[in-house]
Amino acid sequence: MNSTRISNRWNDDEAAKLTDDLALRVYTSRLLGQDKTLVLHGGGNTSVKIKETSITGEREEILYVKGSGWDLETIEAAGFSPVRLQHLIKLANLEQLSDIDMVNELRTHMTRASAPTPSVEAILHATIPHKFVDHTHANDVVSITNTKDGEARIREIYGDDVVVIPYVMPGFDLARLCAERFREEATDKTIGMILLNHGVFSFGETAKLSYDRMIDLVSRAKKYLHQHNAWQVTDNKQASIQFKTNINALSELRHEASTAAGAPMLLSSHTGSTSIAFSQRSDLKTISQSGPATPDHVIRTKRVPQLGRNISQYSAAYTAYFNQQAAQASEPKSILDTCPRVIIDSELGLCTLGKSGKESDIIADIYRHTIDIILRAEKLGGYQALPANDIFDVEYWSLEQAKLQKPGSAPAFAGEVVLITGAASGIGKACVETFIKKGAAVIGLDINEVITELHTSANYIGIRCDITSAEALTSAIEKGVSRFGGIDMLVLNAGIFPASNRIEALSDDLWSTVMSINLDANLRIMRQCHPLLKHAYKGGRVVVIGSKNIAAPGPGAAAYSASKAALGQLARVAALEWSADNIRINSIHPDAVFDTAIWNDKVLKSRASHYNMSIEDYKKKNLLKVEISSDNVAALAAEMCDALFSKTTGANIPLDGGNDRVI
Repeated sequence: MNSTRISNRWNDDEAAKLTDDLALRVYTSRLLGQDKTLVLHGGGNTSVKIKETSITGEREEILYVKGSGWDLETIEAAGFSPVRLQHLIKLANLEQLSDIDMVNELRTHMTRASAPTPSVEAILHATIPHKFVDHTHANDVVSITNTKDGEARIREIYGDDVVVIPYVMPGFDLARLCAERFREEATDKTIGMILLNHGVFSFGETAKLSYDRMIDLVSRAKKYLHQHNAWQVTDNKQASIQFKTNINALSELRHEASTAAGAPMLLSSHTGSTSIAFSQRSDLKTISQSGPATPDHVIRTKRVPQLGRNISQYSAAYTAYFNQQAAQASEPKSILDTCPRVIIDSELGLCTLGKSGKESDIIADIYRHTIDIILRAEKLGGYQALPANDIFDVEYWSLEQAKLQKPGSAPAFAGEVVLITGAASGIGKACVETFIKKGAAVIGLDINEVITELHTSANYIGIRCDITSAEALTSAIEKGVSRFGGIDMLVLNAGIFPASNRIEALSDDLWSTVMSINLDANLRIMRQCHPLLKHAYKGGRVVVIGSKNIAAPGPGAAAYSASKAALGQLARVAALEWSADNIRINSIHPDAVFDTAIWNDKVLKSRASHYNMSIEDYKKKNLLKVEISSDNVAALAAEMCDALFSKTTGANIPLDGGNDRVI
């Protein structure tokens, strides 16, 4: 493929299987969404105009436009909002229309009540007299528009093939301006529109034509960048950059950011060679503080990134920015949190902050693309973003803010991080499930390699780790903290229960193995996690999965019982020592959790037979006649990390259905 053209993903065989215009609209929308240089994470929008017969038999033209909250890469037919076209065209002829009234008109003139709210650019799509309309925020086009001579360069590239629109805030005013300019300037040759500092539109009578025109328009921009030596933004020096993770610095930075946000935040460190090279540029202070590549990015990234690690300085600057812009606003505004979403540091690289792993990843994607746009624009004479007042208008635009608001309260552990050992099976696996459901980001450790594929959630990282190896443990913690920024909660679950051995037959090797896993490794984990737990926004929490054998040991379990008893004492001492650091430690002592690895059918049958009981009766051999599951233990572990136990430390709670020997 020609390196100066972007990939055309259209496939005749796939398209031939689609029988109607909406299906083709879905197909080409997804093609656009698959190319991250065109749209990112909900950006861009597409539409198609379709004639339909209403329930009363009237023939009317309906605009199917992307619904708010849908992503082009994965959009389905249900993601398009059907709005009566003629009403939209009438709206475009009004002198003015408030945001609230516009949304009301869009929603009340849909033909399907269950459809999502139409894109705020629905009126704009309606005014373009073509069946299919595509809109992207193509990097290559924005790299050119965001320069001092951006408009002149665009006109040089496209001539009469496009209508050029100066920047106007999305919504009614933009739709009205585009309609006017299109009537005045469009010709039979016109195949698109370029919105300066915003993006590009293409259109046509077929889905393929509109899509092909988008590919052509963006490819022309890419060719222009190549011709002007503004394409290559990497250099050979990047390959030799060395980086060492500083987990304490990341953890402290995350704590300060969470304080500024007023809630726990995840912090992800991105240390690819491009990110590090950008963070170490001598002109970073100039090129990074101009503003975002497009105004809609601001609701994810804020207007500018933080440089260095001084959160309070950034917060003060953000407050000053808000006060200055809010004073000029037409209606009262309430300040958002003052926490940065992007931090660039020469030693930590590119750091992004979000309330979830997905949110943090989205911000990272956006800013990595922003870096490319900035550097290419610099090679065209200098990157130039929109003025702060234009960015502020979008950042504090109620319609844009609504995109990030979800109904209901945040999960209990949103923005918090838990490290769980022995996480690939049994109690550990159940803990992973439970903590993820409660909103936590989970670092799962296990010697079993299945740990790496246990979950696909952006709030999970599974790391294969032999916790008895100091080096492996250090590496795993560094990897987990690089992903999420710290550790707030610790569930010490990993352990082994060896086959029965009476003391006189207990070998030194077996004793040492049990102690190294059940006791020594836990000491090492606690020691390494202590400085991270100190930085937990809500205070550090440790849950130790102990055993009924501490209070009621059995014959043949000397190594296991002694190791768990020692771990119990370690937890009690930690509760005494770490309370001053606002870290609480509590222990659960389960018994007879039969859905764990040590209880296979053979062992169960043997133990039930020993007591002359059926397997079902043996599973409930406790005072309450109940069976204890891994999920029960996980639920209690999560509760111990939540508000109910916020005033409890050093507790030892049995979870055994009532054991007469323990009682």
